[in-house]
Amino acid sequence: MEPRRMADTLRYVLMGTGPFAVPSFEAIRQQMDSTGDQIARVFVRPLPPVKSRGGPPPQPVREWAESHDLPVDAPASINDPETIASLTALNADLLVVCDYGQILKPDALQSARLGGINLHGSLLPAYRGAAPVQRALLSGDRETGVSVIHMTPRLDGGPIVASRTTPIRDDETSGELEVRLSEIGVDATLEAIGMLRTIQSLDSHGPLGEPQDPAKVSKAPRLSKAEAQIDWSATGREIDCLVRGMQPWPVAFTHTVVNENKPPLRVAIRGVRTETYAADASNIGRVMEHEGLAIGCGDGQVVIERLQPAGKKEMSGLDFKRGHRLTAGQQLIAP
Repeated sequence: MEPRRMADTLRYVLMGTGPFAVPSFEAIRQQMDSTGDQIARVFVRPLPPVKSRGGPPPQPVREWAESHDLPVDAPASINDPETIASLTALNADLLVVCDYGQILKPDALQSARLGGINLHGSLLPAYRGAAPVQRALLSGDRETGVSVIHMTPRLDGGPIVASRTTPIRDDETSGELEVRLSEIGVDATLEAIGMLRTIQSLDSHGPLGEPQDPAKVSKAPRLSKAEAQIDWSATGREIDCLVRGMQPWPVAFTHTVVNENKPPLRVAIRGVRTETYAADASNIGRVMEHEGLAIGCGDGQVVIERLQPAGKKEMSGLDFKRGHRLTAGQQLIAP
């Protein structure tokens, strides 16, 4: 193996699987002509077993790498001794990790001269974990952002090297916000790389970045389908945040009673508008007097603009109301 290089040019190993990583990885690739940097290899998660006719799920980073003829590897575990040996043999200066899906242990991080950086979709230490974008929306936050950390074995716990902040738009879904944050993350990633470029040795440089405040840590566990069920006693804003936060997956839902002789119908709720007034608890879950499809909630009513009944196409709330001849006062939401 060649000795570690101490030059201004960098040799990268990129690690990612999902779409959040692609804009930053592409920015690194595009600047290689001007910097002299190299991408030694791209690591992605292995493809899961195919369980449907639709084939394996997309892997945007794999597709991006293959489209640019970059070498791709997909080990079952990045921390296996054989994988660590392969990583070390690449003689990389820096690991750039984003949306990868595996936690790197110390031996993996030490395989590169400068260790690794990770682009995360929140303003750390808030929302450490797998679903930071969704959790920010579900919590009703008004702003969020991205953080680039110098990685440690603790999940999302390393010092912050660069960050960017952005307001959350009132009509933004998790999917839309995630795309926007991935683009905002490009500048933060390149800023972090620029800082690391001049470092000859981590041992001689000392701590990097700003340590995270442990008192401000919050978790962002992966979403579950059960969390997507709407509680109509919640406030209109809470319901709106749930509907937007659960898109594109698993999608907020409720059960409606449109025929007393049939079981409740599961309906996916894809778009709502809130209207607040002096609420009456007896109206929760009932159809309200409104030109559209309005349902009573904890602090007023929620107008359902788009929905999708099980087994049917997406439609407007008004079309659903007309099709089922719903009237004011009707108990629509199943208890």
